[in-house]
Amino acid sequence: MGEHTAVPRLTITQDNQFFFDAAREGRLEIQRCTDCGALRHPPGPACPVCRSFAWDTVVASGRAILHSWTVLYHPKDPAFDYPLAVGLADLEEGIRLVADLAGVDHDRLEVGLPLQVGFSEHAHGEILPQLRPRDPKEHTR
Repeated sequence: MGEHTAVPRLTITQDNQFFFDAAREGRLEIQRCTDCGALRHPPGPACPVCRSFAWDTVVASGRAILHSWTVLYHPKDPAFDYPLAVGLADLEEGIRLVADLAGVDHDRLEVGLPLQVGFSEHAHGEILPQLRPRDPKEHTR
């Protein structure tokens, strides 16, 4: 991905660095308030429920259900293959994640599609979550 791209580099802060570090290692980590236990994503400095600044992280299963999606055609950037599907998924832990959708024809996307979070390289060599169809042979809850 050495081509010119308009995609900005990630903005890394003390509140979200754990997320990007974990993604590089193939883990989906979610921020958790250590005072009230609320999960939050995207990461932030304070809990939106109790306003505490105390937090740790939990490793998510990566199992999700497609809540919604869009297919982008423009503006085209050399960092992406078009048309580009981007999904909003409900993680089984109870929070939502926005990420690229891969491994499924766009005309087969539907609300409720079982997904699994994987990871892929994006612009600037960054590793980010990617939503993929779950193996149909996997047992569902």
